[in-house]
Amino acid sequence: MSAHTRCRCQSCTVRGMTGPALVITIGVLFLLDRVHGGFLYFGNTWPVLLLVIGLLQLGAALASREGHVDSNIVPPAAPPPVPPANPPSAYGSQGQ
Repeated sequence: MSAHTRCRCQSCTVRGMTGPALVITIGVLFLLDRVHGGFLYFGNTWPVLLLVIGLLQLGAALASREGHVDSNIVPPAAPPPVPPANPPSAYGSQGQ
């Protein structure tokens, strides 16, 4: 299990809805293309995706960040190992 803490502030919640909102928007646009066609052809309606992205980004920027948990915090590094009190000789006892 990871020690990753998920942020529950309003801004991160809105940002987390971007993917699902885009999938739903694409589905609705293709549905309109199949049902009505003509002016509602996907080639004419794809800019709606840009509007949805922009509205979600604006909503995330304006939403409260109270209680935000920063997931970019790096835990402190482990202290370096303590060297042994009597390090072994690199040459051993031979040749002296």
